[in-house]
Amino acid sequence: MSSEHMQIGEVAARTELSLRTIRHYEETGLVIPSARSQGGFRLYTEADVARLMVIRRMKPLGFTLDEMRALLDATDRLDSGEELPPDEREELLHRIRGFEQAAHKRVEDLRTQLARAEEFAATLGERLARSGPGRPRMPG
Repeated sequence: MSSEHMQIGEVAARTELSLRTIRHYEETGLVIPSARSQGGFRLYTEADVARLMVIRRMKPLGFTLDEMRALLDATDRLDSGEELPPDEREELLHRIRGFEQAAHKRVEDLRTQLARAEEFAATLGERLARSGPGRPRMPG
């Protein structure tokens, strides 16, 4: 096996994704192993790991598999090294800008949710502190 290739276990460790999740992304066509060993094991490259990292970063922001595929298709096309017609190149960049804007909006929404969750937890802590040691405490 070439030192350029990694088996799925190493990829899982590097990406912090489960084997099952990586296989699911393969089944959906988001990431296809670059090669197979003689024994049939999936083999991945650094480019495959980078692709999985894009997916891993999109998932907590609530992007769908189809949205992930659309972004990856656009970046694959731009990174192909092929000379693209200016209109196509601009359309691909426009699509990526749309994902960037959506990501920023979703991050801001998550920050709002986190602030509300932290406020709630602090309120519960204050409530417990007011209860004092001899008073009933909320189950925790």
